[in-house]
Amino acid sequence: MKTEKIYPPLADRIRPKTLDEFVGQEHIIGPGKPLRIMIETGEIQSMILWGPPGVGKTTLAKIIAEKVNADFFQINAVLSGTKEIKEIIEKAEKNLKYYGKKTILFIDEIHRFNKAQQSVLLNSVEKGTIILIGATTENPSFEIISPLLSRCQVFVLEPFGVKELETILQRALTNDEILSKFKIHIEDKETLFLYSGGDARVMLNALEVAVKIAKPTDKNEIFLTKEIISEAFQRKHFKYDKAGEEHYNLISAFIKSVRGSDPDAAVYWLARMLLAGEDPKFIARRLIILASEDIGNAEPYALTLATSCFTAVDYVGMPEARIILAQVATYLASCPKSNAAYIAIEEAMEDAQKYGELPVPLHLRNAPTKLMEELGYGKGYKYSHEFPDHFVEQQFLPDEIKDKIYYRPTELGREKILKERLEKLWNKRKQK
Repeated sequence: MKTEKIYPPLADRIRPKTLDEFVGQEHIIGPGKPLRIMIETGEIQSMILWGPPGVGKTTLAKIIAEKVNADFFQINAVLSGTKEIKEIIEKAEKNLKYYGKKTILFIDEIHRFNKAQQSVLLNSVEKGTIILIGATTENPSFEIISPLLSRCQVFVLEPFGVKELETILQRALTNDEILSKFKIHIEDKETLFLYSGGDARVMLNALEVAVKIAKPTDKNEIFLTKEIISEAFQRKHFKYDKAGEEHYNLISAFIKSVRGSDPDAAVYWLARMLLAGEDPKFIARRLIILASEDIGNAEPYALTLATSCFTAVDYVGMPEARIILAQVATYLASCPKSNAAYIAIEEAMEDAQKYGELPVPLHLRNAPTKLMEELGYGKGYKYSHEFPDHFVEQQFLPDEIKDKIYYRPTELGREKILKERLEKLWNKRKQK
């Protein structure tokens, strides 16, 4: 009896084998870019690949291992533990000692390792026994312990756009040994790209399912309609794909409700996200950003509370974290709002780029050496604490922008007090 051949998933069948086949991420693997240089020279350092799902983190790790002829071990932080890590480190030590061969340990979802598990890697990474490649969808600054993060270079991978998804799609239709047997017509590529949420793996999996759903014609043609594509994505079951459209819709509604001072809507959208399985720490991080961007000095305590919220959520976890998030979200929604600090830094950065490296006024410079003192460094500086109200008007900006005002406090909340004080102190603000 003839056994039917079992094929791996489409995403694995067309996985790039070389850098030249790899799609996207030109900012790190394009000609002359840091990761490409590292790979081509063979001088591979431990690294963290940070980016959304389906943008090539695993593929890059395998290409690197192949290019430098290293022994390659792949584990998932959800399924593996300290025992397995120690076994791999032991093999790596033998590889290096007896064969002079490098060992790459690729850890998918490394952010799911706890501090103790991450600490096991420190000594081996430090000595170069293993080259660690960690893949994460979460900000490494929050999820990777500082000693390990300091020993790794972080590369940020960007979500795929239409251009990259189109390239990957055409490669699948043309090069895959199964799909290439048919003439496949896709009625609505936009739906395919949109539902994938920039995740190439999701797109390819859905494409493969869609092809199985559709029936080939007598001429070996397959027509993928919008309905078939939607069915392949099983939208009713995956309405909240963390990399997809609904993820961004709900977090957008949540943030805009808090910004719009509607605690009722904020807590509703919060509930929707939590019931859908959103990471509570992702929500807590967004609240930290919002506390500065949308509330700022109208209620400075908002940032302290939001930061404490993240810590508490991290300590407690679900389901109790929902209460903490609800408390903070409703408080921030009820606070007076100001984006004055956000506007200030945006305008200041724009001027910093526009005017280049303007010199620091001499009176603001330190003079730690006699030569600097003779050159006038620090001359004429007035020490604020020696004057009434601990203030004296003097120039702190470069001459070219000396009269610029970036921070313009509102009349709301505590910011009103700051506004009145600044206008009392500074003549230039009274004119505005």
